Amino acid sequence: MNKHITVIKGDGIGPEVVNAAITVLKGIEKKYNHHFTYTDILMGGCAIDAYGVPLRDEDVAFAKTTDAILLGSIGGNTNTSPWYKLPSDKRPEAGLLKIRKELGLFANLRPAVLYPELRYACPLKESISEKGFDMVIVRELTGGLYFGERDTKVINGEKVAHDNLVYTETEIRRIVKRAFEIALKRRKKVTSVDKANVLDSSRLWRSIVNEEAANYLEVEVEHMLVDNAAMQLVKDPAQFDVILTENMFGDILSDEASQVTGSIGMLSSASLRDDAFGMYEPSGGSAPDIAGNNIANPIATILSAAMMLRYSFDLDEEAVAIENAVKKVIEEGYRTFDIYKEGDKKVSTSEMGELIVSRL
Repeated sequence: MNKHITVIKGDGIGPEVVNAAITVLKGIEKKYNHHFTYTDILMGGCAIDAYGVPLRDEDVAFAKTTDAILLGSIGGNTNTSPWYKLPSDKRPEAGLLKIRKELGLFANLRPAVLYPELRYACPLKESISEKGFDMVIVRELTGGLYFGERDTKVINGEKVAHDNLVYTETEIRRIVKRAFEIALKRRKKVTSVDKANVLDSSRLWRSIVNEEAANYLEVEVEHMLVDNAAMQLVKDPAQFDVILTENMFGDILSDEASQVTGSIGMLSSASLRDDAFGMYEPSGGSAPDIAGNNIANPIATILSAAMMLRYSFDLDEEAVAIENAVKKVIEEGYRTFDIYKEGDKKVSTSEMGELIVSRL
């Protein structure tokens, strides 16, 4: 199989973790006789430095001609980086919002699994972590508060900021259907998270979930307010199978979920549209404080690459090979610094990638 991958290494630890993922993908190419072409484009702070904008139109156009995107991370220290003195539409994250919107990547999937060997790294008490958990957060990615109109004005002598949260029926229905389809292949339970006791957008969201539920009678459906969902994620994460939610709630809850797995460096992510095209990235940020030290955890990026093989290339066997190789390395006690404990075998970012290749 021949596939063309747009590679966006980005900022901070992005280049390090993406390089480790590409090492694993090249191992897949060799083992299964595939050929992947990798073409780099800039996005984020590095693009601002090079071009004055976080993402060029011509780079978006190029990405559209390829089969998938592998992304590292973008951004820097929001307190000290000059990138964050720019207007909001010129900052690194504006590039990420732009590519999601222009490529129609409306469905974000973030699996959160607690491996038995990493239960010690889970910050929850042992009676909770020993049960383990395996969930996937399905987040709407191109609507809601992050894409609504916004401004800051002076009214009657004081500054007033305004952010508009808008969802259409179509935007909600397509992500709801995606969540139900995923649930059918898992444990057949969907927890829809909203704030329907306050927000009109959430009330519309809940009504459409109920309408679509009639088409998926095998799937158990429950509604949960977002504040309760945040509490339940640390109280009893094992109760969740598929968590369905809107853009901002999903952003927050998926980061919370990553921490109860032991490290955000373990949480992979796929951003999909209706066809096979997708963008694959770790859920963590650019971690500028450790960038360049070859110590970042690349497992989330490597598992994101496995998701790319599964969802964009229809290579399930190859995806499972990567996932099983990650499990083997963890079982054998190899750890990057974020999940390391006394007695483990500490390895670097690049070494982790090489170990996973050797277990394919």
